[in-house]
Amino acid sequence: MSLKGKTLFITGASRGIGKAIALRAARDGANIVVAAKTATPHPKLPGTIYSAAKEIEKLGGKALPVVCDIRDEAQVQSAIDQAVSKFGGIDIVVNNASAIAITNTEETSMKRYDLMNQVNARGTFLVSKTALPHLRKSNNPHILMLSPPLSMQARWFGPHVAYTIAKYGMSMCVLGLAEELKKYNIAVNALWPYTVIGTSALNELAEANIQDKHIRTPEIMADAAHVVLCQDAKDATGQFYIDEAILRQTGVKDFAQYQFDPKVPMGQLLPDFFIDEKADALVAQARSGQKSKL
Repeated sequence: MSLKGKTLFITGASRGIGKAIALRAARDGANIVVAAKTATPHPKLPGTIYSAAKEIEKLGGKALPVVCDIRDEAQVQSAIDQAVSKFGGIDIVVNNASAIAITNTEETSMKRYDLMNQVNARGTFLVSKTALPHLRKSNNPHILMLSPPLSMQARWFGPHVAYTIAKYGMSMCVLGLAEELKKYNIAVNALWPYTVIGTSALNELAEANIQDKHIRTPEIMADAAHVVLCQDAKDATGQFYIDEAILRQTGVKDFAQYQFDPKVPMGQLLPDFFIDEKADALVAQARSGQKSKL
């Protein structure tokens, strides 16, 4: 299982889960396009596309940092063109970039509503669409969305309907593109964390009063993404994977390695948004050694 020589186009890869996925691929010797807006240091969030590129290259990967606002069609096209010019093609697209606001309807400004939908749903669609001509030329093409399984329960909409609409927009792209692109053998799947993942962006949420010891690190998502992206694209598409479940099914047993505090029992870790009974059952089956798909 290796991504050696593969070219990954990862949105929002300057920090957090996107960067963790990039660093995991770099250890294989992959080519990584760090496509994000952060060219200069953010006052509160660490990391830029250039610092991420340096980390990638230190681990043995090749990096191309590209300033790219995925809301802008011209910038996306330019970033894709630069990737192909430097690396000769694109094998994998990881739609990681996302905007979040956990607010109710009255507290959600239309500016924030538009931002979430333009980045999450529209941005995912745009990046995937623009990369398609190059993915069709790959011998094992993948598109991976970092988006949740679709669960039409009111509890996922009521507290933050705007965010849910935007995030589920990414997941609907998974369903639609997976079906549309079957004829090209392009795998389109989703990956979502079973527990809350600790990132610098999480700490910026006013509602996030979370102690690090009760959450996991981005590396669990990076390892899970690696498993998905190393699969034969013809074997699985249209799947909504949960990080812990897919790792257990591939033989990983030590999950304490992914916790900020390895001594905290798994039952005390905080579940992420959109984790419902089906996801719980999936993880429970994986913990018991059974294989299943969501």
